[in-house]
Amino acid sequence: MIALGCDHGGYDLMQEVMKHLTERGIEYKNFGVEENRSVDYPVYAKKVAHAVASKECEKGILICGTGIGISIAANKVHGIRCALCHDVFSAEATRQHNDANILAMGGRVVGPGLALMIVDKFLDTPFSNDERHLRRIDMIES
Repeated sequence: MIALGCDHGGYDLMQEVMKHLTERGIEYKNFGVEENRSVDYPVYAKKVAHAVASKECEKGILICGTGIGISIAANKVHGIRCALCHDVFSAEATRQHNDANILAMGGRVVGPGLALMIVDKFLDTPFSNDERHLRRIDMIES
């Protein structure tokens, strides 16, 4: 299951992401927001991050206006490796090399077509399990 969260700046793009996940048959849990009104992004970042860190959800997707603030907030939760990606290569590399467990995007930065390609690459790319990447992740976590 994928944990989803956004603020008002990511609301419209998150609607596209939810539709896309449904079309792909991927289950998700929406931690908000339910309507397009001004909210504080750290609230939703932390809800998604805690759901992923506790293993309630396998991965997460967060969207705010730029993706910056929401990714910073998510990364404050122990065990979270949230990567801000605005291109497909970065989404693939962060899964292969960093075993990122949350994808962050900017709803005011990427359009829906590119965003859905980023989501697919993030969700479909496995972690490499290479020793060097495991060592580096351990260094991040320590």
